[in-house]
Amino acid sequence: MKLSMLLWLTSVLPQPIADQACLATTVYLEARSESTIGQLAVAEVALRRRERGRWGDTVCKVVAAPHQFAITATPGSYDISNFKAFAKAWKVAGYSLDNWSLPVAQRQLLVPHADHFATVAIAPTWSLNHTSTTIGEHRFYAVN
Repeated sequence: MKLSMLLWLTSVLPQPIADQACLATTVYLEARSESTIGQLAVAEVALRRRERGRWGDTVCKVVAAPHQFAITATPGSYDISNFKAFAKAWKVAGYSLDNWSLPVAQRQLLVPHADHFATVAIAPTWSLNHTSTTIGEHRFYAVN
């Protein structure tokens, strides 16, 4: 399935399903080769951003914010062809949304306070002077 078609579907799906689709797509694009824990950490960052409201009030708005997640940097013609990896990302997204619906004290967090991440291969200027947690090939930062 083409990324553009999947993103169009999120615009017509009911909100809970649209959020899961947007989060699953983000997990797929950002971390499909990572462990489940790495994928959950990516989802956690997106959900923390939604909760803070700075980047949008839905998961779809958060992950579509300019220059924030791979959805905005990946061409619409990109083919989501690894269906096994997308199915895993879908499960991770569903679990993460369920976890995030719990009261704060009951949530299972992997990267507390993290609202940014980047691959370990780079050190973005915004990451300087911020402590990080590394999971797989990503570093997670509490920037804001």
